[in-house]
Amino acid sequence: MAYASRSGRARTSAKSPRAFGVCDRDGLWYNLDQLFWQWEYRGPILQNLWIRVCKHCLDMPNAQLRAITLPTDPTPVWQPRPENFEAAENDYRTTLPGTVDPVTGLPIPSQLQRVTQDGQNLVEQPYGIPTGLDQNAVMPYDGVVQKNFGVVLPVISIISNGDATIYVTCSQPHGLINNDQISVEGLTDRNACGFFSITMFTATLFTYTVVNNIAAGSLLTPTTRMVTALVGLPRGFDSISQVTP
Repeated sequence: MAYASRSGRARTSAKSPRAFGVCDRDGLWYNLDQLFWQWEYRGPILQNLWIRVCKHCLDMPNAQLRAITLPTDPTPVWQPRPENFEAAENDYRTTLPGTVDPVTGLPIPSQLQRVTQDGQNLVEQPYGIPTGLDQNAVMPYDGVVQKNFGVVLPVISIISNGDATIYVTCSQPHGLINNDQISVEGLTDRNACGFFSITMFTATLFTYTVVNNIAAGSLLTPTTRMVTALVGLPRGFDSISQVTP
């Protein structure tokens, strides 16, 4: 008949006595030198949990709990010589000698910077109202209010007062701010369609400016579609320039 050992899984020797210890997980007796400290990741380093367990209960530290340590920033370069991008990219257009004002007939001094109708300096890059673009060709964006470009605005009225300013009213807050861009299609006057930068008036009302005056009245049609957009602009431009054709 077999008997259970009173020493559990520990070895007992009168000639070479060894201390007993209890595994903190399974509660069995072992020799103390057969128990191991349990370690676990705490942040970027291993932390002793002060638990002594047998080899059967010992867990390997979970690497998924280890914090990621980002590398340090590179050492700044002493006395760098970067390109002067401001001077290299802002190649403004200026008047030539002998330029005459077409309205007054007076000569204009040379080397004066030319500006757009809304006061922005002319550059050699493309500027003005974008042409040939499609409403669906808009860039993705993750912003605070407008979560992505191509968002259809809830427009309930688009009105012209007989000048070049178009008034747009939405049924809900549009989430736009000054110089945000929109794409407009399907109005009664095609001169009011295209890509424009807006001026915000209220949470539901904003305006945009076209090149030529638009006849007074409503421009809304059943096929009107207005969406948020993002058109690349030349360096230094904060809105789509309105240039007289």
